[in-house]
Amino acid sequence: MKKPNKSVKIDGIDKKILRFLMEDARTPILEIARNIGISGAAIHQRLRKLEDSGLLSGSKFVINPKVLGYTTMAYIGIFLDKAMANPQAVKQLEKIPEVLECHYTTGNWSILIKVLCMDNEHLMVLLNKKIQPIEGVSRTETFISLAQQIDRQIRI
Repeated sequence: MKKPNKSVKIDGIDKKILRFLMEDARTPILEIARNIGISGAAIHQRLRKLEDSGLLSGSKFVINPKVLGYTTMAYIGIFLDKAMANPQAVKQLEKIPEVLECHYTTGNWSILIKVLCMDNEHLMVLLNKKIQPIEGVSRTETFISLAQQIDRQIRI
């Protein structure tokens, strides 16, 4: 991914294009062009400019994990012995497929991760066999998500 350009400027047309694509990234360029009132070539040029600026980093399909049997989402605060253990711990966490996100944090934890498991038993095995044995991890604190109420991107 390109390094974002902090001074990128977007105008009203860029915002309209982005709103269409954020709603459905599969919307045909010509349909967007018709709705906005500019040519398909102009849409392509603007999208290339937005990609080059680092504002856009591609498109993707979103998989519904419940259809695959993943029903337990949890957030785990990880306490490390020393801050120096952070990079090594993150390298080990990257190897665990259930870890979806990993953040350095302020406050009590050194690291906060988001994990997706089949069920609570899977979560317990993940904690006991894969996360807590990582060198430098002194303890963990787990919060199970009961239901996600909001899922959105930044407003354009």
